[in-house]
Amino acid sequence: MATILGGLTTSHVPAIGGAIARKQQGEPYWKPFFDGFLPVHKWLEEVKPDVAVVFYNDHGLNFFLDKMPTFAVGAAPEYRNADEGWGIPTLPPFAGETGLSWHIIEHLVEREFDVTTCQEMLVDHAFTLPLKLFWPDAIPVTTVPICINTVQFPLPSARRCYALGQAVGQAIQSWDSDKRVVVIGTGGLSHQLDGERAGFINKPFDLKFMDSLVNDPEWATQFSIHELVEKAGTQGVELLMWLATRGAVPGRVRKVHTNYHIPISNTAAGMMALASAA
Repeated sequence: MATILGGLTTSHVPAIGGAIARKQQGEPYWKPFFDGFLPVHKWLEEVKPDVAVVFYNDHGLNFFLDKMPTFAVGAAPEYRNADEGWGIPTLPPFAGETGLSWHIIEHLVEREFDVTTCQEMLVDHAFTLPLKLFWPDAIPVTTVPICINTVQFPLPSARRCYALGQAVGQAIQSWDSDKRVVVIGTGGLSHQLDGERAGFINKPFDLKFMDSLVNDPEWATQFSIHELVEKAGTQGVELLMWLATRGAVPGRVRKVHTNYHIPISNTAAGMMALASAA
């Protein structure tokens, strides 16, 4: 059976892609953010995952407001990205892991998650930037993208996203393969890009949420979506991907490394690497 090595989470602000393209990782504004990934690079070199299952949210490249699935799973042999208007260079296609994709899809449907199955799928910066952050050179893993709606209300609840993660983790563990899988959740943390609270960041809540993923993973499921918007900002609900990731990693986890830095493009930028201790 497949092995879940652990979970990785990170922010995915488009400006990160521009910094990578311009090789600005060592500049004072960016260095505290990029340096946070160095211990994780070392850990990934040690554990050598074969597959990355990525929880992310689409920003209009593949899905738009006229057709916005709550949960969508990629089942394609490869995933391409395209120009989103941010000036981020287009990357080579990302290899898919179709065997695991279909296994996850079948497992989720059996457990009454109504998912959209995508045999063709464009992936945006929420998917591509985290992979470049964790593997700045060549991407050595095949991928399974799982898109969660955080754009068009009604949004799935925190409890539902955690349960989705649990179901995905069960599917990975029951996959008839000896491959090693890492789960990635991207987005957040607290930020709001528009309205009266534009620029809103809630550091105490962010740090409490990050700590809960280690010690009390269901803590955030007590909050409704509107409560999460109040606490983390309208775009801060992207923490749903972090929550799904933690749900997918069974049992206890060991903190490999965490980093929290504000601001990156008016966003609270967080990163966590949690090794499975089950």
